[in-house]
Amino acid sequence: MPKVNLSDSLKKVQEIIHWFDNQEEVDVEKGLEKIKEGTVLIKESRTRLKEIENEFEVVKKELEKE
Repeated sequence: MPKVNLSDSLKKVQEIIHWFDNQEEVDVEKGLEKIKEGTVLIKESRTRLKEIENEFEVVKKELEKE
């Protein structure tokens, strides 16, 4: 499974928020779809963020060895 691009995921979440902001009357079914999509994006982003934190820790430990 390819790594999630954090920037792309955040842009997509912003697009979902923007969609809700621009609806005069939200279609409940479409709104639910958007919420589900946003939830997946947020979960994937959290996982990727943890991976990035771990990668930083590895780099930091490598630097401390020298």
